[in-house]
Parts: sequence; C-alpha cells; structure tokens
Amino acid sequence: MDFIQGILNQSPEIALFLSLAVGYWIGKFRFGSFQLGGVAGSLLVAVLISQLGVQIDSGIKAVLFALFIYAVGFESGPQFFRSLGRQSIREILMAAVMAVSALLTVVVIARVFDLDKGLAAGLAAGGLTQSAIIGTAGSAIEKLGLAADEVQRLQGNVAIGYAVTYIFGSFGAIILCVNVLPWLTRRGIREDAQKAEAEQLAGLHVYGVGEQPATPELIGRIYQVSQGGRSVEAIESSASGAVVTVERIRRDGAIVGVEPSVELVEGDVVLLVGRRAGVVGIGEDLGRELQNAEDMDVVMVSQDIAITNPEFLKRPAGEILAKTAASLRHGVYIVSLRRAGAPLALSSDTVIQPGDVVTLYGTPKDVQRVATTAGPILVPSDKTDFVFHGLGLAVGLLIGLLVVRAGSIPLTLGSGGGALLAGLLFGWYRSRKQTLGNMPTGASTLLRDLGLAGFVVVIGLQTGQQAVTTIMDQGISLFFFGVVVTVLPLVITMLFGWYVLRYDNTAIFAGALSGSRSANPAFGEVLDKAGNSVPTAPFAITYALANVFLTLLGPLVVAFT
Repeated sequence: MDFIQGILNQSPEIALFLSLAVGYWIGKFRFGSFQLGGVAGSLLVAVLISQLGVQIDSGIKAVLFALFIYAVGFESGPQFFRSLGRQSIREILMAAVMAVSALLTVVVIARVFDLDKGLAAGLAAGGLTQSAIIGTAGSAIEKLGLAADEVQRLQGNVAIGYAVTYIFGSFGAIILCVNVLPWLTRRGIREDAQKAEAEQLAGLHVYGVGEQPATPELIGRIYQVSQGGRSVEAIESSASGAVVTVERIRRDGAIVGVEPSVELVEGDVVLLVGRRAGVVGIGEDLGRELQNAEDMDVVMVSQDIAITNPEFLKRPAGEILAKTAASLRHGVYIVSLRRAGAPLALSSDTVIQPGDVVTLYGTPKDVQRVATTAGPILVPSDKTDFVFHGLGLAVGLLIGLLVVRAGSIPLTLGSGGGALLAGLLFGWYRSRKQTLGNMPTGASTLLRDLGLAGFVVVIGLQTGQQAVTTIMDQGISLFFFGVVVTVLPLVITMLFGWYVLRYDNTAIFAGALSGSRSANPAFGEVLDKAGNSVPTAPFAITYALANVFLTLLGPLVVAFT
C-alpha cells in the first residue's frame, strides 16, 4: 500500500485519470432504471482513492472547471440570448425558491439541533456545493465582535461542515436531477430533449452522422436527346419552379460549350442537375436516360457561406431572390439555412439576419461566383481558434475576479460564473461572425466532458479523506444534516417547478433545476442524458442567479442562527 501511495503522490495525475477510467466503467452499470453515470462514478472512485492520502493541486480543478463551463457557454450562447425575456421568469422563480428553501432548511436544522454559526454555514456551503459561502460566512463571523479564538473556532467549523457534507452535496444533486426528476414527470430526459430540439427545428429533419436520404432532393441525370430544336434557355425555363440547370452537352463525341442560346440536336448527350421533380419531369420529355456516358461527369460541391452583404440582410429571402440577377443565381441551389447553428425553415418570407449561414450546392465555379457577392465561404476545419478562445477564457476569468459589495456582502461571479458569461458572449459573437472562433464539435465535447469529470475527481481527491475522517470524529449526524440540506430544497424546488411553474419538458426542467443549485456535476449528467444542448439555456440563467442568491446565504445563515 505504501508503494501505491508513493506512486500516486509522486504523480497525482495517475489518480485523476484512474478515477475517470474506473468511474466511467462503474457508471455504465444499470440497476433497474437507475444508472449512476460517469461523473458520479468518478466522484465515488476519487473519494476511495483519496483515502490513500493523494495530494493534488487546486489549480488543476480551477483549470478543468473553467474549460468545462466555458465550452458549455460557447455552445449555448446564441440560444441563451435568444431565450432571454419574459420566458425566463420561470428560471428566475426557480432560483429564488431554491435559495429561500435552502436558507430555511439550514436555519431550522441549526436551531433544532443547536448547531453553532460555523457548522450551520459549513452545512450550507457543502450541502449546497456553494464554496463561496465559506468566504461570505467567514467574513460575517469576523464582524460579530467575538474573541479572536472564538472567531477562529467558528471559521474552522465552517470548513468542517463543508468537508463532511460536500461529497453528498454533489452526488445527491445528480441523483435528484437525473433519476428522481424523470420519475416525477414520467418522461425521460433524452426523449424530451429530442422533442424540444425537433420543435426548435420547426419540423425540419436533420440527418445524423453517416445518414442521408434515399431520394435526395438535388440530383444529376444524363439523357440522350431524341428530338432536337430546344435551346438550353428553353429547357431550363420549362421546369415550372423546380429549378434545373444544363451543366454539360456532348455532341458527336466532343464537349459543346453551354450557353443559353445553344440549341440541342438529336443524339446530343445532356447532363441535367437540379431539383428532383424538375430533372425527372424534363428528362422524360428530353429523351432516353443513360446510366453513364464518357466525359459527362461534373464535380459538384456543397459549401457553407456566411451572409455578410448588407444588401441581403434584414430582407425576406423571396425579395432577395427576385432582385438578384439570374446570371448570378444560375446553377446554384440552396440546400439549407442555419441561424445560430440551428437549421431554419426557408421560405420566401424568411428574413435573413446577420450571422445566418446558407449551404449552397453547385459547381465550384458557380458557388464561388455567388460567394463573392453574398459573403465568405466557411471552409470546414479541425483546427481550434486558440486566439479567440484563449482570449475568451482570459476575459471570463478576469470577470470572475470582480467583486461588487452590497453593504458588507461581497458579490462575485467567481471563476466559474465569469467563464460561463464569457463563453455565452463569445459563442454569441461567433454566431454573428462565422469566420472567427472556430471550435470543432469534437474539441468542444472533449473540453466539456473532460473538464467536468476531471473537476469532480479533483474535488473527491481533495476532500474525500477529510470528509470520512471528520464523519468518524464528529459523528454521523452532521453528514445526515447535510443530506437533508441537499435533498429538501431540491425536492421543494422540483415540486414547485412541476406543480406551480408547469414545466412540461423534463430536459429543460432538469437544466433549470441543476442550475438553480449551481450543481455542475448534476448538469453534466443531465447534458449526457439529453444528448444535445437543450438543457443548457435554462441552466445558464438559473446558474447565474444561483451564484448570487446562494452566495448571499453565508451572512444570512450567520445572522439567523
């Protein structure tokens, strides 16, 4: 055992990654409908490993959490700012109910069981996993006018209460948000997340990785002309709204230049590209379809273009098309339109907004022609823009250092709240300026998953041994008080959200509930269950409020106990 302890102390990162590996393995097992999940599993394994006396630097925890919460904010920034307004009143009420019920729970327990102000504040800090309460409560204790040794004793009790109750504070929130909430609503998080995403897409079908339709909308077909006399312009204009382009003509074994005035003759081989209905309809009148023909293949591309031309912005798509020269639009087809990363139904009434991205299909030459007018082509890249995101994280952490005082109470977002705010702002700005701030989905997912799970593991490694030791020294009662402080406010807020606020989507509800308790590990599990970013917008709103409301509990607990 000494040998293992020596290795882990020499290289504590081994304990970090071992906790992740074993924790995620344990988290895969199911017990009926209950599944622990990778984050909670990693936390338990870290607590066990911590009993060997592993020492790991707190800076690692700060870095990992900043990466996690920034990535979450960056992904959800556009949707977050769109969701602000009257529709956010439910999230505000959720955070307020959580804070009030938590304060009442702690005060009642402290008075009934005669806990001193230090233990009561530590109970709030650990049971609610709000570390900032330690600082605000400690400052409030200093102002009580007590003897120096009594102040030191009470401040020490804050740390003891925090150490005993923090582990279950994290673990219990996961169970309630991920397992109990779906039981209450009788609906799964993933199912409701998919439902909400489908509603946001307004009925559009989004194909997953490796998926494609069996009958694509845009097709190319080769035909041999059975009767000549029709010009290229006449063929393309006869599609009756279903756009078709003549892309290539071969006559007597040679390629003929495609011009509007060129007339087809019997025996010509023609390549038609366009909407399925138009190509098939014209092809039936044109002649016999060929399976293949020499020199008739044309390279087509799909390119994303960020619409930046002021003449196209804040105008309906139908008006833009009507006023755009046919020579500019020729041979180019609109595949889809995205706004803030989400697909958008495109009709003649759709108003183009700054940051909208249109996917065009056509030959490279034709698409490039449109791009010179509409906006830059967005070239897919697996590179992360570290200039943009490094600046974003730095700005967020600086914001987290700011402290605003309400009387003697210091209010601050902290590094987590600052990184989240920066992620939201930089994600929103990225949605408006698509040429900046690239972060591939895989990179964002890695930052989010590794950041959260690693953060939780470091917490377990740092506090696990102290928590177990303190429970044995102080008795099990303090631990159970922490269980009540963790569970009761969450249950009250959950019931309030279900019966009063009438949340009808479990994924959105779970995001708001975990944010109202600033329960980052629980939110990570909610995201994993959801499989998309639907819970993020409500979480971001309640999380920001909870950082303020719950931090205020420190001096309030000291005042009322």
